[in-house]
Amino acid sequence: MQISVRAFASYREAIGQKHVVLDIPPGATAAQVWELLQARFPALARLPRPVAFAVNDAYVGGDTVVRERDELVLIPPVSGGEGPAPHLALVEGPIDLAAVLEAVRHPQAGAVVLFLGTVRDNRRGARVDHLEYEAYETLALREMGRVAAEAAARWPVLRVAMVHRLGVLQVGEVSVAIAVSAPHRRDAFEAGRFAIDALKQTVPIWKKEVWEGGEVWVGSEPAG
Repeated sequence: MQISVRAFASYREAIGQKHVVLDIPPGATAAQVWELLQARFPALARLPRPVAFAVNDAYVGGDTVVRERDELVLIPPVSGGEGPAPHLALVEGPIDLAAVLEAVRHPQAGAVVLFLGTVRDNRRGARVDHLEYEAYETLALREMGRVAAEAAARWPVLRVAMVHRLGVLQVGEVSVAIAVSAPHRRDAFEAGRFAIDALKQTVPIWKKEVWEGGEVWVGSEPAG
């Protein structure tokens, strides 16, 4: 059966094109497709294994079976595996913004974008007292790494830093900081926006809002 494969950065260069149609045996997994690609394109064998796979724009594990007409996306390591890894952290106290910016410093950077998520003082007209954040830390850091890797695959990013705070936060405090450096501002802005949107959608971090007269874990509100 046939699938399509989309590659970025170093993988794209090793394959020689961004998209390729590949014949695979029924029941082949994403990891097995990577092995088939290495056999067909020997230059891939010199590169590190993908940090993530995606099928039809959704992250999957390497053991996921790829089906006919699926699109498999190979997510390479940040900067093709060269240079320092992205700066990723979950912290209990205030986020060190100077350290976040230092982590994305690069001599080729013409732009650095810093996004800060802060605790606002209201929820649907009720005055917020505080927020509480909780995370499945191992998977959260892993998923943050995938988000950073995909940002670096989609845009010519030089450095990525993502730090999220856990525990109790008061109004006005910074809950998340994301910094991206790139040669040009447009790429930095677009990659930064992608990173915060993806973090909110896929990283297992949960938020409880506590206000005058109530509290709720956002996303788990009682039905009805």
